[in-house]
Amino acid sequence: MSVKIRLKRIGAKRDPAYRLVVADSRKPRDGRFIEEIGHYNPATDPKTLEIKEDKALEWLQNGAQPSDTIKTLFKRKGIMEKFDQEKNK
Repeated sequence: MSVKIRLKRIGAKRDPAYRLVVADSRKPRDGRFIEEIGHYNPATDPKTLEIKEDKALEWLQNGAQPSDTIKTLFKRKGIMEKFDQEKNK
């Protein structure tokens, strides 16, 4: 089983919003997930991004693989930097 941190699409047609979820990689994009660790709304100005940083770091340390988009969002919040620092200790 491979665990991924990825986006789950919510919101109305043409008005996307996303939840950041930890899920089994074999499950569908909007299907069952293990834990919700934040949300992202690109439609607001400025874009809304809230992440439970402690949970995100915990899942990264346990081997969860972030998707490319999630990696970009984590870098924006400084989570990847903190993860790299902890990993190199």
